[in-house]
Amino acid sequence: MKTETIFVENLKCSGCANTVRNAVSSILGVEHVEVDNEHFKVMVEYDDRKVTHEDIAHKLAGIGYPEKGDANSLLTKAKSYVSCAIGRISPNENLN
Repeated sequence: MKTETIFVENLKCSGCANTVRNAVSSILGVEHVEVDNEHFKVMVEYDDRKVTHEDIAHKLAGIGYPEKGDANSLLTKAKSYVSCAIGRISPNENLN
């Protein structure tokens, strides 16, 4: 089991946190996810035999929350707003 903290862009509120938590939790091998939107970080505990850091980072970028230092285009920012809205409406729904 591996635990790491990933710093991300565009993390603004509890809607964002719900979306990130649901999306990352849906990855096979992820055991636990905590989101700290105040400090722009996602703490993930996962089985590194089943999932990689890159898998998690790819999922985050796909829903609009790329890692700090990665490209944060207008399209990515727009995705984060949509993901945030979904997180506010359906906080318990897993996003794939």
